[in-house]
Amino acid sequence: MPEGDSLARIAVALRPHLAGRVVKHARARLPGPTVSKIVGKKIDAVDTAGKNLLIRFEGGMELRTHLGLHGSWHRYRPGETWRRPASRAALVIEVPGAVAVCFDAPVVELFEARTEPLHPTLSTLGPDVLADDFDPASVVRRLRSAAHADREIGDAMLDQRVMAGIGNVYKSEVLFLEKVNPFRKVSELDDSTLTRIIETSRDLVRANVRANAPAGRVTTLDLRTGARLAPTQMWVYRRAGRPCHRCGTLIDSGPQGADVPRTTYWCPKDQPAPKR
Repeated sequence: MPEGDSLARIAVALRPHLAGRVVKHARARLPGPTVSKIVGKKIDAVDTAGKNLLIRFEGGMELRTHLGLHGSWHRYRPGETWRRPASRAALVIEVPGAVAVCFDAPVVELFEARTEPLHPTLSTLGPDVLADDFDPASVVRRLRSAAHADREIGDAMLDQRVMAGIGNVYKSEVLFLEKVNPFRKVSELDDSTLTRIIETSRDLVRANVRANAPAGRVTTLDLRTGARLAPTQMWVYRRAGRPCHRCGTLIDSGPQGADVPRTTYWCPKDQPAPKR
């Protein structure tokens, strides 16, 4: 599933071709929104909110897409052959000089922008790691609530209501860098440790946006040197059974999360298991 930095790069790629242009044609895969309402409307902005891409139109309409595990955005010239079958297009927006196609997205939603504060998903998002006014202390306060205190930190980090824009890749990478076992309970970690985890999460996501990595690909930078990790570009993610870049111990992996278990990766030596 694309994480916050991937969505930011998608927005950057689409913005010059969509913003300020009037929609000539739009269609969505059924059962989808009545996107005919945006035809003839100027696109005011292409923004992100965590893992959501938001296209805002004049007159107060807003279009939200969430890419899930397999979705992607493509931009084509008029008449250019698409790289995927038209049957997989969840949304098509045509403007003068460009065609934007969202493939395989499970969520395509059109609504009035004034209702965003009441939106069942957007209104519940935690602080966005890419927002200029991001406040780590507010994330710590959310983690300290009764709802999250007894959760494993690796599970809590994926909750977009706690901190928006972090996914499974950054969860594993950040916890490795901070030498925190992903199965430690939030209540076992002091405020200083939680703050480091949050700040490193933001730093990695922002670094990857600035690095201009290929859309949809998450890479991890060494925050001390700014260099990419070669050859895998990752510290632990998807490196189960391979030696740790730091100590040579074989990287371990396992499922985590009760609702939708995701595979977590860690170094048994640098991130020792909690003693309970």
